[in-house]
Amino acid sequence: MKKGLILLCFVLSAGLAWSQTNTLNKQKTIIAKIAKDTLKKSKTVATDIVTIDSIPVKPLELKAFKKSAIASYYADKFNGRRTTSGKKFNNSSYTAAHKKLPFGTKVKVTNEANGRSVIVEITDRGPFVRSREIDLTKRAFMDLADNKKSGMLRVKIEIIEN
Repeated sequence: MKKGLILLCFVLSAGLAWSQTNTLNKQKTIIAKIAKDTLKKSKTVATDIVTIDSIPVKPLELKAFKKSAIASYYADKFNGRRTTSGKKFNNSSYTAAHKKLPFGTKVKVTNEANGRSVIVEITDRGPFVRSREIDLTKRAFMDLADNKKSGMLRVKIEIIEN
């Protein structure tokens, strides 16, 4: 009799724990979706910190900088050279060149045609072609591009604020 009662208590407590875990997972998913939707709708987002798994998570605060900008990418010959900021250039990292933004600024660059985006850090000056706004590393550019043989993309640039 005692064994049956102990087994029944164990089964009930396991079922209750599973139900609570399932509810928590649903809540986390809903919170993450709300944060993502808020980012999409607003030009500048300054929301409260959200807690997921007892870890505080603050959504990116984005400030619109430029729409319909033209992005290009560095040639392979620049690999290993020093950038204007003094850092060594690597075409397989996520960095970029901009004419005016301060070094160390992180920007989100989004391809307007397909919605893909990357986050890059400004480490150099350029591009020195009047019609272009930003030069990306080859890796960042290829992550955005549909046509890998194209040399330019129309992008939206947003500054990530701390």
